Amino acid sequence: MHADDASLQSLIGSETSADPAFVFDGTPVSRGEFLAKVEQTTAWLAAQGIGKGDVVAVWLVNRVEWIALLFAAARLGAIVAAVNTRYRSAEISHLLRLSGAKLLVVEAAFRAIDFAAILADIAGDDVPALQELAVVGAGAIPAQWPCVRFDAFAKNYPPTPTQDDVDLPVLLYTTSGTTKGPKLVAHSQRTLATHASSVAQALQLSPQRHALLAMLPFCGTFGMTSLLGFIAAGATVHVLDAFEAAPALKILGEHNITHTFGSDEMFRRILALTDAPFPHLEVCGFAAFQPGWRELAAEAEARGLPLFGLYGSSEVQALFSIGRASDVFADRIEGGGWPMSPDAKVRVRDTETGELAAPGVSGEIEISAPSRFLGYFNNPQATRDAFTADGFFRTGDIGRLRGGAFVYETRAGDAMRLGGFLVAPGEIEDELKSCAGVADAQVVAIDLKGQARCVAFVIPAGILPEQEELTAHLRERLAGYKVPARIYVVDAFPVTDSANGVKIQRAKLRAIAMERIAAEPS
Repeated sequence: MHADDASLQSLIGSETSADPAFVFDGTPVSRGEFLAKVEQTTAWLAAQGIGKGDVVAVWLVNRVEWIALLFAAARLGAIVAAVNTRYRSAEISHLLRLSGAKLLVVEAAFRAIDFAAILADIAGDDVPALQELAVVGAGAIPAQWPCVRFDAFAKNYPPTPTQDDVDLPVLLYTTSGTTKGPKLVAHSQRTLATHASSVAQALQLSPQRHALLAMLPFCGTFGMTSLLGFIAAGATVHVLDAFEAAPALKILGEHNITHTFGSDEMFRRILALTDAPFPHLEVCGFAAFQPGWRELAAEAEARGLPLFGLYGSSEVQALFSIGRASDVFADRIEGGGWPMSPDAKVRVRDTETGELAAPGVSGEIEISAPSRFLGYFNNPQATRDAFTADGFFRTGDIGRLRGGAFVYETRAGDAMRLGGFLVAPGEIEDELKSCAGVADAQVVAIDLKGQARCVAFVIPAGILPEQEELTAHLRERLAGYKVPARIYVVDAFPVTDSANGVKIQRAKLRAIAMERIAAEPS
């Protein structure tokens, strides 16, 4: 990619190649066919009144419409807000309100997800900018907003003038906040396309030799970055609409897949289905969210499924760095690794002294790189707080430098990693506090039977609802991985006095939760 052409379109190129760019559910889509779909989608968006600066929320599983909408929005100077398919009404409402989305593109139905019921729980007054829903797939969604069909591929819309300002926001990811609801991380075409090219070059991807199994959701940076990197390389991408181990295993075996990326749990489920080796796999980048990941990596290695530790975030994009085949095994599987971009800089700041830390000394990881985000959308104060005076992003992650690489150790602060996503306790706590009978709530993460789950402690106000009633309320409002495994009633939270005021002792709450669970009848 030329330095002066940092558009998403440049990743595809202008040639109408017949080689497959993607394979969706066994159906190939060539680069030429995809370019035509982008043109059709651009005209469709313009016909819906979408133009420069307008936000389109995309609430879809992995399908060609998702990618076409992103590339088409880029051509119009519009912005895509990526919606996690596991979100429920409170989360969707927050994202729509914060982004100011005019249009929401949504599935009619997908497996157990009842999109219509979730939308019915959103008050129109909470999302005043939303003007229209567009439904992908068969079926209709009865809703309080005008509803149209996404028919860009079936109907001809008049072509529209396009402009490619590669430094405007084009994609918004959600990331955990410290209060209710996530912040929106804004990326431009330049940050996305430049990093995609860095990934293709760093992994030395070849269109002839390499193929990706895309089993992560496009709505998150992990899924999107790996997708864009392989588009930049001209390699074929085999797409799962949503992860399931059996279809993933089938594609791995039948299509000579060389690369795939996912959580440790995804790879654990794939390995559990077969004793056969994986002779074609070269790189399986994994994020370690569960206990026992080192043992998993050793088992996977013996089976020809080579796991590589990596690092990323919504703010600096996924695949920011990865282990190298030349690393010793123990180093290769650690989180962190070697930055993909030769222009990336990583340093570590001692959290006690505020000085830059020497190699091997743990502190907060700070990053400057072409993949770095523009800022938090409509949140200038949070954006200012996120950067150092010389422009490095404060990751909020703890790690240490190791030669030219670095090691990720843990997340600073109280954010929890649940279901593979970073979650702020305040988001769940605020939902609990909105329930009648709950005066206050605190949520902590624990290891429950090998899985990261959250546990809530509530202080009652009057008559507290039964735990089942509270849990049912949360299931309607939040993604399943955010629903506490246990809800315990307490008279007060353990606290400690500090120079900055009284602080709740989350470590003590975690210990109490583990004691209570250990005392439960087996």
